[in-house]
Order: sequence, then C-alpha cells, then structure tokens
Amino acid sequence: MLSRKRHLRIETDRLTLRLPRHADFRSWIALRSASREFLTPWEPSWAVDHLTRKAFTNRVYWAQRAIGQGSAVPLFIHRRADETLLGAITLDNIRRGPAQAGTLGYWIGAAHARQGYMREAIEAVVHYAFRTLDLSRLEAACLPENVASRGVLEKSGFKYEGVAQSYLQIDGRWRNHVLYANLRSDRRGRTDVG
Repeated sequence: MLSRKRHLRIETDRLTLRLPRHADFRSWIALRSASREFLTPWEPSWAVDHLTRKAFTNRVYWAQRAIGQGSAVPLFIHRRADETLLGAITLDNIRRGPAQAGTLGYWIGAAHARQGYMREAIEAVVHYAFRTLDLSRLEAACLPENVASRGVLEKSGFKYEGVAQSYLQIDGRWRNHVLYANLRSDRRGRTDVG
C-alpha cells in the first residue's frame, strides 16, 4: 500500500498531479525564482535556504513521509502536454476519526496564472479527497484581498465561512484570513432539500 501511495498520480484533461521528485529540483527552482515577486505577498516568508537543493531534498522526503503516514497529499502540478511544472497543491493536516477533514493549500507560477489550471487541480484533489480518502470536509484560507484565490475557491465549490484573526504569518506579518470549506454532502444554499 505504501508503495502505491508513493506513486500517486492524478490525471485531469490538461494536468498530471504527482508527488515531487528529486529530479524536479531545476524546474521547481526556476519556477519559484521567476515567480518570487508574484508569490511573496501571499506566502509565509521564504527561509534563507528556500531555493537550495538541500531544502528541496527535505521537501521531497517530507512529501514521501507525509503520504506514507496519511497526514498529507503534497502534489506538484504538471501540464500534461509538455510536462512543464506549473505549481503545487497540498492537502495537509489530514484529520481522521470524527473530523475526516483536511486543509488545502496551493500556489501557481506567475506565467501560468489565470489559465484555469489551479481550478482544474483543486477540483481533482477535492474529488480524490472525497472519493478515495473518504474525507468529509476540506478547508482553505487566503488573504481577504487575494481576489484570484477567493475566486478559484468559490468556482471550485468552496463556500465562505468567516474570518480568522491573525491566522498565519504572511510575508513577515500576522495576517487575518478568510476561511472557506467544501463539504462532501454540502446542502448549504440549496433549496431542493428533500
């Protein structure tokens, strides 16, 4: 079972979602470097060694451990047509028992934003989380002014739930976040209850 998890691959019309590999280092560093200005307003501050091979190697080993332990599903997003790395999406903080929940996080390179890739990736991971992992609730958070992230969440079936004060340190400051959730059997806002 562990071996099958380590080879996890989710295919969509345009994308392949899979675990990061050591061979992804050059494409990852190129994409993160080229997208730094685009990404840093929305992410925790990058560590001094963020773009080093050692940090990337640690990321790959963490991904393997996390998938093996069932605590996270960290995936790189590649375009199927040419295998270009576009970004990453992670279902993290997977909680079992009464919760059956997880938290979604994601990023996309600047050159690939606003082309529908992230929506396609989110919808694929949501389907996987509900159908394969049998989760019941997926959560996501973003900065209130991140219109693009809010839009992709809403288009992907996530519903606004509120604001978390000082939720995460982003770009070196504690920031409020808007909270969203997607429920496996969501009836919020539906009038066809029966």
